[in-house]
Amino acid sequence: MIEHELLFLGLLMEGPKHGYEIKRQIEEELFPFIGLKIKSIYYPLRKMEQLGLINKDIGREGKWPEKYVYSITPKGQKIFDHLITESFLSIERPYFNIDLSLYFLDYVDKGIARRHLRARVIFLKRIKRDLENLKKGMKAPKRHLAIILEHDVDLVEAEIVSITTLIDTLN
Repeated sequence: MIEHELLFLGLLMEGPKHGYEIKRQIEEELFPFIGLKIKSIYYPLRKMEQLGLINKDIGREGKWPEKYVYSITPKGQKIFDHLITESFLSIERPYFNIDLSLYFLDYVDKGIARRHLRARVIFLKRIKRDLENLKKGMKAPKRHLAIILEHDVDLVEAEIVSITTLIDTLN
């Protein structure tokens, strides 16, 4: 729930938003960068409202029907500050889905391992290209999204180098 709280509180730090606007921003803007899927936005919003982190008011825009508008409370701002600090300082060893396979590498035919690892490098290069194209295709990219993309590209490049080195050692 900490990631969800950070996500929702962070979005509301930009200003009040209605539920559909929050959902759209998560799906269209954030998901391609952070990969965090949200099944329902209303359950976490209701929980945060019960905790006094956000307020829910009824709003109306023009002729449109009334809708709920969410805004962050001072308590929510304090919790956001705490969560963002915790997130910056939280360091966990990364685990990659390939690590378990590498543990059992001695039991795999080297030719098969090389072939699969080369295929992995091809996929990683596609991911890198897609990330770079995403960055190029952004109209006036927001600084924080560009930072996330650079970080992701750096990680993908590091894995490409690591896997390529591994392939060279499997002779």
